Amino acid sequence: MSAKIAVCQMRSCMNVQFNMQTVQRQVEEAAKGGAVMAFFPENFNYMGPLGTALEHAQPLDGSYMAFYKQLAQNNSIWLSLGGFQQVCSEDSSKYYNTHVVIDSSGNLVETYSKLHLFDVEVSPKHTIRESASVMPGQKISPPVETPCGKLGLSVCYDVRFPEIYRRMAELGAEILTVPAAFLERTGYAHWEVLLRARAIENACFVVASAQEGKHDSGRVSYGHSIVVDPWGVVVAQASQGPRVLLVDIDLQLVQETRGRIPVLNHLRKDVY
Repeated sequence: MSAKIAVCQMRSCMNVQFNMQTVQRQVEEAAKGGAVMAFFPENFNYMGPLGTALEHAQPLDGSYMAFYKQLAQNNSIWLSLGGFQQVCSEDSSKYYNTHVVIDSSGNLVETYSKLHLFDVEVSPKHTIRESASVMPGQKISPPVETPCGKLGLSVCYDVRFPEIYRRMAELGAEILTVPAAFLERTGYAHWEVLLRARAIENACFVVASAQEGKHDSGRVSYGHSIVVDPWGVVVAQASQGPRVLLVDIDLQLVQETRGRIPVLNHLRKDVY
């Protein structure tokens, strides 16, 4: 099975309407290019200081998501929306960072809320506390059957926790998604090697759409949206700037790779 996907790289800002227009243009470009599914990065709908995002959070039946559902339907394309600020009913001072999958008829098929929150000291003068405004998710979502394969859902910082990707592979995932807003500083050192590792150790494709460039807040995202095949080969990677990568995904490579190096069959569950 082979299918064409679109990996959409953005430079989202604090103007939601501007971001929505960017998504619309890229979805239309993806559909015209023959893609069956378009993948968008974390914070595609709004990108600003963490403390400002709450006011732009909406429920999944709100006007923002209605727009994206209609966009999918109008263009007969599936959408992976990598990190949407979803209202949190448990705590009104926080929101969920939620990955949403919409089918080509405009139906919301699956969601996943980011499990691992980015609470780090990037440098002695630069500390980020995502948990101050984001509520962590509580579960791994089952792989989603799509026209390009079975997707395992994650968001950005999750990529540093290989256990969830192994579990998704065990559940049948063929493509691991890592929509991201990776910092430039960590991106240079860790982005590609982490994504290639997740592909190799699970014999899965990895699709990672990314934010890029300098945002309104002054933060700089690394970009370099990427697709890695199950053997760990980078089959497509973006340079800087907003862009759409059109990539063919051949799921036969998943089966061939797992046949050559059957890591999933060799798991020693008796010792851990």
